[in-house]
Amino acid sequence: MQNFDYQTPTRLIFGEGVISNLPDVMKPIGRKILLTYGGGSIKKIGLYDKVKELLTDFDIYELSDIQPNPKYDPSVLDGVRICKENNIDVILAVGGGSVLDCSKAIAAGALYEGDTWDLISGKAFAKAALPIVDVLTLAATGSEYDCGGVISRTETNDKIGYMDSHLFPVCSILDPTYTFTVSKKQTAAGCADAMNHVMEQYFTEDTTLLNDGFCEAELKSLMYNTIAALLDPNDYRARAELMLCCTYGCNGILALGNSPSGWPCHGIEHALSAYYDITHGEGLAIITPRWMKHILNDKTLPRFVKYGVNVFNIDDTLDEYEIAQRAIDETYNFFESIGIPMHLRDVGIDESRIDEMAHHIAVNEGLENAYAPLTEKDIADIIRASL
Repeated sequence: MQNFDYQTPTRLIFGEGVISNLPDVMKPIGRKILLTYGGGSIKKIGLYDKVKELLTDFDIYELSDIQPNPKYDPSVLDGVRICKENNIDVILAVGGGSVLDCSKAIAAGALYEGDTWDLISGKAFAKAALPIVDVLTLAATGSEYDCGGVISRTETNDKIGYMDSHLFPVCSILDPTYTFTVSKKQTAAGCADAMNHVMEQYFTEDTTLLNDGFCEAELKSLMYNTIAALLDPNDYRARAELMLCCTYGCNGILALGNSPSGWPCHGIEHALSAYYDITHGEGLAIITPRWMKHILNDKTLPRFVKYGVNVFNIDDTLDEYEIAQRAIDETYNFFESIGIPMHLRDVGIDESRIDEMAHHIAVNEGLENAYAPLTEKDIADIIRASL
């Protein structure tokens, strides 16, 4: 079991109607708020009006139109400018993971004198950041309970995940009813994203029985409750459990004491969505079974066997390689069953830039240090197998 140093300062307020806590959460932090949100769904469900009603005693500035795969230019740069020009006290992110990721970059950049990209790229490190509160409307990324974010820079085809301990939200307000109107496409993509978060931490060299059990239960819960939510979008229990699974999925709890994995599927998918702006969860679902097939060997076999037996209830008396292959097939079949397109061509990606992307990934993602080390050729082969 590996050494670790872990802390999460984020307060979670979970359940139906908990938005009523928002004024009391915000009052000790400050009066000047930057309200960040996406394309307008929060207005359609009445959440925008509810937030404005609850915060009538506050000065609110707004940054809207934050896109999936949030962009450095214009969203991060515009947010930093608004914060600096108006001496913003706190950022209130209302939306999904993209809104929150963008808000984290803004929070750090607002108190930094140089180019905010320095912080995102790791050239410099934040000494402070504005506090962040979020009201979540999409179960997927887990950004509401971690200190990380992912930002895209279109002109350089960079999509960079970065972490900084200053960027934990102060408080995350999680009401599952705000996810009732999430589309089938985004519900499925959110499930795939969260499942991959878990699997990136499960497929490692050194694990514990405790963490394996957490991960296996998370995966089973995500699959069961996604199917339930797709059948009945207003199923509160399914939406609630999905939301909590996603919250737990990416903040390190599932991997305490494990050896690192390198997050290879995320490393590959970041390039796909940076170059082609595809839906992150769909890209992960497409890549993951092909990555599994590519790395299956005598060394990795025991993990696949455990995964197959404990997650998919595959007969443990079968040949171990048969168990592993069935587990990979079950993973693929589940993603396909919830409506995810399972080929890169289905989401507009062809072979024309595979070598370019593979080189970009090999140079920038450090996958030679992953659980199963990947060379540039390995990466290209996985992407080609996903076409």
